[in-house]
Amino acid sequence: MRFPPSFLDEIRDRLPISEVIGTRVAWDKRKTNAARGDYWACCPFHGEKSPSFHCENRKGRYHCFGCGVSGDHFRFLVELEGLPFPEAVERLATQAGLPMPVMDRREQEREEKRATLYDVMEMATAFFEEQLQAAPGARARAYLRERGLSARTQQTFRMGYAPESRNALKEHLASRGVPLAQMEATGMLIHGEDIAVSYDRFRDRVMFPIPDSRGRIIAFGGRALRADVPAKYLNSPETELFHKSNVLYNFARARKAAHENRQVIAAEGYMDVIALHAAGFENAVAPMGTALTENQLQLLWRMHDEPILCFDGDQAGQKAAWRAIDLVLPALQPGRSVRFAMLPEGKDPDDLLRDEGPGAMRATLDSALPLAQMLWSRETASADFTTPERKAALEARMREVAAMIRDENVRRHYAQEFSKRLFEAFAPSNPSRDSGSRPRSGQYQQDRGRQDKRRPVDNARGFAASPGLLNSALLKKGSNRMPLREAVLVITVLNHPAILARHFEDFASLNLTSAPARQMQGAILDTIAELGDTDATAVLVRQTLHDCGLAEILEAAEKQLRGNRIWQALADAGFEDAADGWKQALALHQRSHMLNLELKAAEAAMASEDSEENFARLVDIRNELERTETVEALIDGFGLSSGRPAKGY
Repeated sequence: MRFPPSFLDEIRDRLPISEVIGTRVAWDKRKTNAARGDYWACCPFHGEKSPSFHCENRKGRYHCFGCGVSGDHFRFLVELEGLPFPEAVERLATQAGLPMPVMDRREQEREEKRATLYDVMEMATAFFEEQLQAAPGARARAYLRERGLSARTQQTFRMGYAPESRNALKEHLASRGVPLAQMEATGMLIHGEDIAVSYDRFRDRVMFPIPDSRGRIIAFGGRALRADVPAKYLNSPETELFHKSNVLYNFARARKAAHENRQVIAAEGYMDVIALHAAGFENAVAPMGTALTENQLQLLWRMHDEPILCFDGDQAGQKAAWRAIDLVLPALQPGRSVRFAMLPEGKDPDDLLRDEGPGAMRATLDSALPLAQMLWSRETASADFTTPERKAALEARMREVAAMIRDENVRRHYAQEFSKRLFEAFAPSNPSRDSGSRPRSGQYQQDRGRQDKRRPVDNARGFAASPGLLNSALLKKGSNRMPLREAVLVITVLNHPAILARHFEDFASLNLTSAPARQMQGAILDTIAELGDTDATAVLVRQTLHDCGLAEILEAAEKQLRGNRIWQALADAGFEDAADGWKQALALHQRSHMLNLELKAAEAAMASEDSEENFARLVDIRNELERTETVEALIDGFGLSSGRPAKGY
């Protein structure tokens, strides 16, 4: 039985390859990085004691570096269990929740027709490319030069030009033996019962081919060169090949870059994607001229667990961001979310890149906001909550929003987050710490600022600032500075990777609050997966951090450690001293994390019942947390392996 390639692709899209293989192997905990979709195990095809078998969800492939076997979902079952290919497909389709296709004669003819239509689209692409370089394409070439798109970028995206003629493409395809019915089936011609003679859909337009996930051209976008046309941008209609709600522009090309950069950017249109790519952001994609769809969101999550949604800095861009929130909320899963990059007012990515350069774009992406922050901003923007009724209405609305999340665990955490924000926003306003009165909103924000310095709140009521203010330089200042203890935890392991032989699980599961610390943690784990815990790890991680633009953050963190005389985290410390110092920092970090969880629960209890007992518990936890933040224990004999007999942390 021959299966449609589209059906096999859908199985691959829906079913991570790690789920197929994971029921038949035991993943190696030291080398596996599930958050990034990288899995290692001892090869099931040959006997071995150390894991050399690797599979990667984003590519949907496996490979053994020992015996050389490789393949996809289907080949794994065929080779490991000896299943016939149709049975492997049926088993995986069931696992993916897909009904098996009924391949009657009509279905086979349809698949053959689709294969032929790919050929027709390739002919049209080549024709438009030729026309761009010929005399009729002079105005189109001038337009592309004005947009700053180099010849190399034009070739990369296979840009072209549709002549100002009703039948230029039609005649070209006819001369190549393409039947009229196939031309019409691709959507390249306008036709219908009320149209006597079909004619070219795209005329006098710069042409942008739209590839599918395998790089085959399935549609076109055209940008008009005249101002008096009804549609500035025109896309192909829905066809056998093109279903716009299932397509992300540049998906095939961006997938590799997204994996290498561990990030994907979803812009609003294909011109944004091309401008980003030309400026070095090759991990950019875009929906096809419409709001993001659920299928497109799943494609984004195939590329990265936390894609950045990038919106223009105008009212339309903000409305698009609000709509995206409602799409994403029900689909949230543990470890899967989105962030929002709101561009400066009045600018799209192309404007920002031309006016301020790639550095400004990178800064905007680096300061992208978590979904919870954007959601809070949306619900509290331009609102007056000065009356009890309005406060109650906001509280009810936040409950409704949390209820939209289908995953039970994620829903619970969002409900807790909203409860905390509501409590901070509506608590009484001025504490008198010295007089023993109960803490109020301003004090909570001051105290909790030590635990979450990245979350901007306004200085009066705790409501979120506008997206424009959230992206301002004022609120970004100092965002790259790591908390001291988190700097100890990552820098010590960076300089002494052999610590992971004793504490791999502890390091991999660290709950770090600062983005730079998490980036370094990920770089160290990825390098360990490749090299093992060798001395070369520190060198390679430092090079990786330098390549990712994190060299200054690393330098600042080490300067911070030296300034605080935490010498045991640095490279010249003896190993035993480094290991002892790391264990001490880990214990204090874990204690602080547990106290923060208890603090959230105490705050929630206070929000529901303002009793003396709840207040006393809250004060006790806050005092204990403050002691944990400021007091470091001493270790007997600390410094001996480094030639430092004195104690001290």
